[in-house]
Amino acid sequence: MSKNQSTPATSALFSPAVLGSVALSNRIVMAPLTRSRAAPGNVPQALNARYYAQRASAGVIISEATQITPQGQGYPKTPGIHSQEQIAGWQGVTQAVHARGGKIFLQLWHVGRISHPLTLADGGLPVAPSALQPAGEIYTEQGMKPFVTPRALETHEIPALVEDFRRAAANAKAAGFDGVEIHAANGYLIDQFLRDGTNQRNDGYGGSIANRARLLREVTEAVLTVWEPGRVGVRLSPVNPFNDIVDSAPQATFEAVTEQLNAYRLAYLHVVEDRSTKFDFQRLRQIFNGAYIANGDYDHDSAIAAVDGERADFIAFGKLFIANPDLPARLRRDGPYNAPRSDSFYAGGAEGYDDYPALETAGAEA
Repeated sequence: MSKNQSTPATSALFSPAVLGSVALSNRIVMAPLTRSRAAPGNVPQALNARYYAQRASAGVIISEATQITPQGQGYPKTPGIHSQEQIAGWQGVTQAVHARGGKIFLQLWHVGRISHPLTLADGGLPVAPSALQPAGEIYTEQGMKPFVTPRALETHEIPALVEDFRRAAANAKAAGFDGVEIHAANGYLIDQFLRDGTNQRNDGYGGSIANRARLLREVTEAVLTVWEPGRVGVRLSPVNPFNDIVDSAPQATFEAVTEQLNAYRLAYLHVVEDRSTKFDFQRLRQIFNGAYIANGDYDHDSAIAAVDGERADFIAFGKLFIANPDLPARLRRDGPYNAPRSDSFYAGGAEGYDDYPALETAGAEA
């Protein structure tokens, strides 16, 4: 080991830090993870509270994606934040996390075209910036179904959509969250507006990068009427092709989007990285005036190297947090790690959800 190389004992990854205006115990973030375990009515339940409380040693938890409106639901049994029952269900989650000393943000989500009439409460078509059918299939209560062609949102409908985000942000505050994250990634509605492969509008929300980013700006401004900037973040995924999405010039698009977000002095930018591509993620870190959360198959060594090398301020972990409720403790000693059981990621019920052992109970099997 070189004299200047960090160890778990000295790495800033494990040191207290401030994210925006929220004090954290470490720089380890639990990434948002859809798990399809909500109760009927898309209401968080006691099972969800146990799951999140088990993972409260993260510096901060970012909740699973949570639909802001019934129109924004893409998959069965995903939670919402638009009814009083859902607010009450989330209160059970935030109270459980806070009782363990943790912090938790809610991720605000509208899936746009990544849905199906069988999932939507009104049985109508999904909405999108443009009427372009995604390739592939989506899971419904009746099994896998081909995507349908969505309905393009009318310009006059967009203010009501923005209001849905504002109301959901207010509901998140009522539910006791420490902040919110605007989901503008992974091929969902805001990302569909950002990318020219899915946005072919000819109004003020299409064409130029500034126009395509208008919805994100308006949503951010609406959320900031409820939350202070130090408790709001945005998630982007510049080169993630998930949900059949693409942009012809992602570097230019997302550098410009990041520059525009600087006007709001947000707590953080959360970026889904694919380091096998030519995209220069460090440009986004250099441009953005808040904290940079990196997400992209980081492990013990690469996370420490990124934070201590000042390539990221915080590291978000996904699958490792599914399988290791006490991940910060395991990262400190670099294992042992429970292996994720992918067949139970979306299976429903407690199995493969809140039954992964912690270090003190794992025994030799861990």
